[in-house]
Amino acid sequence: MKQQLYLLAALVLLVACGQKKQEAAAVQMSGNPVFEGWYADPEGIIYGDTYWIYPTWSDLYENQTFFDCFSSKDLVNWTKHSHILDTTEVKWAKIAMWAPAVISKDDKYYLFFGANDVHEGEVGGIGVAVSDRPEGPYKDLLGKPLINDIINGAQPIDQFVFRDDDGTHYMYYGGWRHCNIVKLNDDFTELVPFPDGEIYKEVTPENYVEGPFMFKKNGKYYFMWSEGGWGGPNYCVAYAIADSPFGPFERIATILQQDEEVATSAGHHSIMNPPGTEDYYIVYHRRPKGIKERDHRVTCIDRMTFDENGFINPVKMTFEGVAAHPIK
Repeated sequence: MKQQLYLLAALVLLVACGQKKQEAAAVQMSGNPVFEGWYADPEGIIYGDTYWIYPTWSDLYENQTFFDCFSSKDLVNWTKHSHILDTTEVKWAKIAMWAPAVISKDDKYYLFFGANDVHEGEVGGIGVAVSDRPEGPYKDLLGKPLINDIINGAQPIDQFVFRDDDGTHYMYYGGWRHCNIVKLNDDFTELVPFPDGEIYKEVTPENYVEGPFMFKKNGKYYFMWSEGGWGGPNYCVAYAIADSPFGPFERIATILQQDEEVATSAGHHSIMNPPGTEDYYIVYHRRPKGIKERDHRVTCIDRMTFDENGFINPVKMTFEGVAAHPIK
């Protein structure tokens, strides 16, 4: 009898182990990078039941003349949509276009971008393009930059558009270690003054360099940005939490940085949170291990988690990426 019980127990254990192996084998992972090619500054967003990533084509400035984007139903299988916008459409973009930011409104899709690496007295800065579809093609909305001038020391690049719960659209932007917030009008063609009459408000946190991003969780405003030099190994992401979209943004910690066993130059990120879930994904670029070439950057996705107090845990960069996650 005992022998039969032992045999039965062993059989149950073998079946359970087999099931676990099958389940493990069935889990699809995205892998990192999530798609081929040199792509940086990825803006991740969810439209309906589809994940989208809009990156910079990572090359010399004179070769950054177009944008591609990528779509996926599950974070694992990605479809490339080529040349959704290029400099033949944006006549005033003479040198480069990079760091897109995207949002949808009233059945239109908007793509904001930086162009020309603008300095004082030059034409360039932040432009806006529009399309009827998320994959484009996009058309220049204004025929000129939305923001051309250097205000509060902030080069007009690296814009992020944030829709607050009341429907107000704010844009955070800025390079050269300064960050401004502005308010957009309903069709994204102009900036709207704040109640005090100001159009630009500086909200620069400690150690800010570029790449601002904002999301809201449990009524709190999580403001994130990149620090260090984008071409160097010390590029990283830090964050603050505030009760208002205007801050003040007191730096809390670095949450993404180089791992010499995986990659360096990890930064200029965005966040995707499937509706109705507590799953957060950080989309970012990094330089593969052992690579020194400045423009060799690739787009990756890893999980981002929080502790019991709502603070962001340090992100572990992986080669595996994230598990398949269709949007329900």
